[in-house]
Amino acid sequence: MSLLRRSVATFAAATAVLAATAGCGSGSEGGSGGKTKLSFFSWENEQTMKPLIDAFEKQNPSIDIEFSTAPPVAEYISTLQTRLVSGTAADVFVIAAENKTNLVQGGFVKDLTGKPFLANMSKFNTEAWSVDGKAYGMSISSWSAGILYNKDVLAKAGVSEFPTKWDDFIALCQKLKAAGTTPYYEGATGLPLSVAALVGHENARQGGDVDAQIFAGQKKFGDLWTGPLTTYNQLFTSGVMTKDVVGLKGEQIVDEFVNGRVAMIAAGPWDVPTLRQKAPNMNLAFAGVPTPDGKPFWAGAASPGWAINAKTQHEKEAEAFLTYLGSKEAVTLFNKGTAAMTTTSDVTPVIDKVLEPNLKALKDGTFYLPQIAWPRVQDALNTEAVAQLQLMIQGQAKPEDVAAALDNRLKSS
Repeated sequence: MSLLRRSVATFAAATAVLAATAGCGSGSEGGSGGKTKLSFFSWENEQTMKPLIDAFEKQNPSIDIEFSTAPPVAEYISTLQTRLVSGTAADVFVIAAENKTNLVQGGFVKDLTGKPFLANMSKFNTEAWSVDGKAYGMSISSWSAGILYNKDVLAKAGVSEFPTKWDDFIALCQKLKAAGTTPYYEGATGLPLSVAALVGHENARQGGDVDAQIFAGQKKFGDLWTGPLTTYNQLFTSGVMTKDVVGLKGEQIVDEFVNGRVAMIAAGPWDVPTLRQKAPNMNLAFAGVPTPDGKPFWAGAASPGWAINAKTQHEKEAEAFLTYLGSKEAVTLFNKGTAAMTTTSDVTPVIDKVLEPNLKALKDGTFYLPQIAWPRVQDALNTEAVAQLQLMIQGQAKPEDVAAALDNRLKSS
């Protein structure tokens, strides 16, 4: 965390360094045999992207893709920032909610407005990666995440219907714990999905535009966050979730779930292929995050987009790559490999049956992601939120302290 903080703190200053090195390329080099080497930095792993890269290279034999990856979110953002500052960032990379403003305001990404490869994209997705009406990323899918549970384990506890009210959810967790089963795991190395869902529920309850009022100086973060954080913190004050989750990574949580050592986890569509592979017979189900009034909500947003480095020396090849990534063939491959809920106009996604509630949440609009709702300062606010939440989980901060820290961070930005 301290490394990320330093990275964020030095990012603005480093922009000046980058400006001084504006003559540097994106790090791409000419390939052997007359081929162009196009660098691509993603937070999807190699297993996900290799089929698409192989197919692109087969159709474009004059281009070699040089692929690198870092896991989302903090490590990816930090690595990209470092490479941008040093002038070695890839020709094509991911633009995310946490770094959109920095990338656009810093002049690090090309304006893609009107490019033909955006024609098949969902309007909602393209707007998510736009600033002042200009598009800077191509996003081919959306996601919604909630609570994934083992139906057999809950059935043994006498549960046939997943709770919709938060108090009932805590009661379920206590019942499972008393029976010797770890009830629920959700990591906190990033912003917890349940926090995003609870804040989204509160935002909807207050009319849906609270973030805009906060950034206009008409409301405070405490008006929106203190209640949901108090609700979320009951996981720890009641003792149903251990404080050790602060250090748990996503793959560790999935492994604990696969091995039957935990009954419920916070999860998204990206976890489904791994679970189907590791535990093909597990009886799975998704549910929205329970809320105080019994109206479940989900974390969710347009998936991160692919952007072109403003300093690329291979703009034509980068556009060809995005054209392929947005094609029917590539989107179909991506959907097959990730179970992603793709949103392009010419592909009907094939989703795992367990994701039907997630898809319904997208259609109902019952999803939210703070970093998308924040019109600026997303990176700094996200870093502050995660750091303060970790303190709260460890009993070193109260919910109102977290909200006040966000207000202070926004004020100082």
